[in-house]
Amino acid sequence: MEQNLSSQVILFIIAAYFAFLIVISFITGRKADQAGFFIGNKNSSWILVAIGMIGTSLSGVTFISLPGAVGNEGMNQSLSYMQMVFGYLIGYFIIATVLLPLYYRLNLTSIYTYLGQRFGNEALKTGSAYFLISRIVGASFRLFLVAGVLQSFVTGPMGIPFWATVLVTIILIWVYTFSGGIKTIIWTDTIQTICMVLAVIITLYAISKSFGLSIADIPAHVHSGKYGQLFFFDEMWKDGNNFWKQVISGALIALAMTGLDQDMMQKNLSCRTLKDAQKNMLVFCVLLVIVNFIFLYLGAMLFEYADLNAVQIPERPDHLYPTLALNYLPSTVGILFILGLIAAAYSSADSALTALTTAFCIDFLGFEKDNKSAEHKKRTRLIVHIGFSLLLFTVILLFNALPKDSSVINQIFVAAGYTYGPLLGLFFFGMFFKKRTPSGVNIIITCIAAPVLSFMLNYAYKDVFSFGSTILAVNGALTLGLLYLSSIIHPAVKPN
Repeated sequence: MEQNLSSQVILFIIAAYFAFLIVISFITGRKADQAGFFIGNKNSSWILVAIGMIGTSLSGVTFISLPGAVGNEGMNQSLSYMQMVFGYLIGYFIIATVLLPLYYRLNLTSIYTYLGQRFGNEALKTGSAYFLISRIVGASFRLFLVAGVLQSFVTGPMGIPFWATVLVTIILIWVYTFSGGIKTIIWTDTIQTICMVLAVIITLYAISKSFGLSIADIPAHVHSGKYGQLFFFDEMWKDGNNFWKQVISGALIALAMTGLDQDMMQKNLSCRTLKDAQKNMLVFCVLLVIVNFIFLYLGAMLFEYADLNAVQIPERPDHLYPTLALNYLPSTVGILFILGLIAAAYSSADSALTALTTAFCIDFLGFEKDNKSAEHKKRTRLIVHIGFSLLLFTVILLFNALPKDSSVINQIFVAAGYTYGPLLGLFFFGMFFKKRTPSGVNIIITCIAAPVLSFMLNYAYKDVFSFGSTILAVNGALTLGLLYLSSIIHPAVKPN
């Protein structure tokens, strides 16, 4: 079937959207200094931060891949992802009551400064390096997914190569983030979150009409259908969707990918007070549960719509939503889908680029300690910002060789298990074993060895036990255990 929207119309929508973001960037970033770029001068509204964090945590992966995962053949996922979301709530509670008070008490700009104060410079750089790896991989995955959709439905039919699609995507992100940083991100992410959620709600409305349902009828309809299973308690050892594995994984993923992630915490640290940051986390939790249910209901309705209208499921399940939105549903849905897609992609990628720049400048270049001029630091920050933009471009091109039959959201959580595990172990050890300090060399060795051992365990026992995203728990536990052992065998004097 031909597209309801021409490629030219879609490109016009994208151009208009980015023109709007650039105007917002100009308004919010024209007087931004170093503190404004890194932590928004600690003057951000907590409600704006809460709304913006929804877009960052969901991203283009949730917008496309999560609905596609609901009916992913052979995985029987249905609504099982909500089990992980319930686990997130446990992790967010710990973040609000343990980590945020710690970060505010130490008045941190980069959260990995804590590791330097607790263990020394080696731990600081090791922790920050793992964040850089994690965010580069995660942001690249997300942008790769969205660039692939744009290539398939917009730029590809116009004869534009994939690398050019990716390059323009990266340039547009850089243009509206290089000046204002987090001060701009707070506003653009809020706008992008609203666009993304509105697109999903309008799509649900359009599909529900074709089924003769109202929006209010959708939850009952989905739960009574083939994609309505929410809880999975069978096959604890082999089923990656098992309730307890998902809840535990969710709690640890929230702790690692939010509480120990500079990108997510940078927004919280831009709030005026600790109390504001904690209110932000509470509202964020409520909104996150609601929004994830909406996305999963969308996924179930998309697959039912495809079954009813004899639409062939795309080879990559992530492409089901764009296929229906652009080819089968009303043009209004297609327009909102494009807006939602780019909003979802850039609400994650823009803050990731800002956080990568912040972590590198603070943790590796020592911006908070050196006495160089503000103008010199601004030039250096600009170079770093460009450098990470080019790095994301390169990694996305490498990801273009990913298998086409797997859901990207699952791959991200597996990758996160290996890269965030050392961070989880380092922070937990630092907070709960305050009288023990391993040597700097042993910290580096441990944080390299733990992911390698985790990978070997996962590979060796893949036919016996499905680790899935619980590999994060294994990796974190190995890191913590090896740190404890090395603190006994080869302790170091805690730095003053």
